[in-house]
Amino acid sequence: MAKWTPKHEAPEPLEGPVVPVITGGTIIWFVLFLAQLPFYGWFDDHGHLWWLWTCLAGSALGLLGIRITRSRDAAIKRARAAAEAEPTHETEQTPAE
Repeated sequence: MAKWTPKHEAPEPLEGPVVPVITGGTIIWFVLFLAQLPFYGWFDDHGHLWWLWTCLAGSALGLLGIRITRSRDAAIKRARAAAEAEPTHETEQTPAE
């Protein structure tokens, strides 16, 4: 069987403002939860109570996502700072003979 080879190299991953995007999504989920809360009885009567709990779950998972992405961003910054602080070995001297 022939091995598949890609036609092009994969592009570099895009790094954008991940934390603000996840924070915005979390806020939207929580606002939707709060907006539906007064209609709890109607949702329960019509079998749509899962809409309410879906919004609450989205809010909770969004909080977890914020925590994870903030710690990831901090780890990336620490790694960059460590790489910049590391001395380069380009000017190494060879021992005299």
